[in-house]
Amino acid sequence: MASAALIKRLEKTIENIPDFPIPGIQFKDICPIFLQPKLYEEVIADLAAFSRGKVDVVCGIESRGYLFGIAIAVALDVPFVLIRKAGKLPPPFIGQKYDLEYGSAEIEMKTGHLKEGQRVLIHDDLLATGGTTEAAAKLISKQGAIPTQFSFLIDLKDLNGRERLEKFNAEVYSILEY
Repeated sequence: MASAALIKRLEKTIENIPDFPIPGIQFKDICPIFLQPKLYEEVIADLAAFSRGKVDVVCGIESRGYLFGIAIAVALDVPFVLIRKAGKLPPPFIGQKYDLEYGSAEIEMKTGHLKEGQRVLIHDDLLATGGTTEAAAKLISKQGAIPTQFSFLIDLKDLNGRERLEKFNAEVYSILEY
């Protein structure tokens, strides 16, 4: 869906930081996008076009999922719901634990912010192994809402995160793939 021109501009803008945060990792620094308001607007327009008319709510995963997720929700004129790391929200909330390569983690969201049957777009900046996104989808499903779409700025294809999301029968979109 993204134009070749947008992809090219993003590839020139996003910085690759080798060996960060640990040796062997090629960190994709999206911060330079925010120095270019027009480019940011184009990214939001592209991500919103994927979901227009198809979702009732956008959920963003802490923290970089908020950077685009809120603007996508505004562009779509739908509510935005935060998915946070454990311990950051006042009650009432619901949580979902998930495994990481090096341990486990938990994410949470306020109860009552989603309604039964609502179609939800889950947005994050980057899809890697898919563990956090899968946990977000389970969290949303526990509340009776339906994760119908996932969107990302970047998909690290070699880490096979999309495979973890297949069980949700949802559309998956990313502007860039590495």
